[in-house]
Amino acid sequence: MLKVSVIILALIATVLAVEYDPYIDITLKKIKTSAQRIESFGYPAETHEVETEDGYLLNMFRIPYSPNLDNVKGPRPAVLIQHGLFSCSDCFLLNGPDNALAYNYADAGYDVWLGNARGNIYSRNHTKMSTKHPYYWAFSWHEIGAYDLPAMIDYILATTGEKAVHYVGHSQGCTTFFVMGATRPEYNDKIKTAHMLAPPIFMGNTTTGIILSLASAVGSPGLGAELLQNQVFLPMNPVVQRILDTACSKDPHFFTFCQILAQWWGDDVGNLNVTLLPQVAETHPAGISTNQGIHFIQSYVSNEFRQYDWGPKTNMDKYGTDVPPSYDITKITSKMYLYSGLADESANVQDIARLPELLPNLQELYEIEDETWGHLDFIFAMQVKETINDKVVAISKQYDNL
Repeated sequence: MLKVSVIILALIATVLAVEYDPYIDITLKKIKTSAQRIESFGYPAETHEVETEDGYLLNMFRIPYSPNLDNVKGPRPAVLIQHGLFSCSDCFLLNGPDNALAYNYADAGYDVWLGNARGNIYSRNHTKMSTKHPYYWAFSWHEIGAYDLPAMIDYILATTGEKAVHYVGHSQGCTTFFVMGATRPEYNDKIKTAHMLAPPIFMGNTTTGIILSLASAVGSPGLGAELLQNQVFLPMNPVVQRILDTACSKDPHFFTFCQILAQWWGDDVGNLNVTLLPQVAETHPAGISTNQGIHFIQSYVSNEFRQYDWGPKTNMDKYGTDVPPSYDITKITSKMYLYSGLADESANVQDIARLPELLPNLQELYEIEDETWGHLDFIFAMQVKETINDKVVAISKQYDNL
């Protein structure tokens, strides 16, 4: 609750500073897309629209080859990289061509695909509904795993002619992969290697402030959850987003505010490359359904990995039981690699330790030795290339004999 209060106070302070300091001159920055970020470093970029079985239209960004390699016509194995909660494809690009996972994979000879889950800034279209339709936001991370990931994987395979892809997920990108592997096990054969960076599956030991503070209100079916579910969380207002983005670029007036945003997302600043925070603020938070957040909080309260809890009556209608069914993760036969951080507040090492005995094809549980390694360090740490990216890419190359 303290972190939430601090964020609210920081927002108020930001507004007051803009209003009362006549020397602050704000010229709003223009938003960059993932494709523009990729092209700005001389890499080729493509944008692809993917339709899911239930009509959501997702944008994927592609780096088909590396300008640093002579591999335009040669074989290029495909990799799908999927973001976490509140995020989008940008997060795997912001560290730049030397340290960001997407570029590291491209420079290793891979055809890189960056996914975007339904509801974020890049995937807010539907074949029949607008975002103002009351049912547009009636989804959680279950639907992302059951529909979005399969649609993106099938699209990649159809486009490239490959039979399988490598997969890397961060945070919710891991949760959704577990959903897909458990509910649509046929997709396990379409995965070469699966890398789970900070996987929040079981969450009984999480210490994330926003989860703990909201658990009593929305962690179980009731009035709190009913009032909040099926709507956008933090509506994306382009003007407000540009103000926050621009404010984060103004040092020293607002830079602390960006650091508070990072803490709200899950960790203390710690190992984070804080120079990236102005770029992070350009498109983050990228937008989610409130159901996604509620579902994670339910995971903390129940200490189980199971489907969304609508309450006994609706559960009986949807699932045939008054308690939502647990995901059978023993069906996940993909070649799996787990990565955990000792200071991760969202994906606690104790919770991750429950997974190995349930995964029939687990290859390794890699625990980062740095005792300060937190949730966002897996994508934004100053040492992320040496600690995470090099290992992930090396495993993929070993599989493909590259």
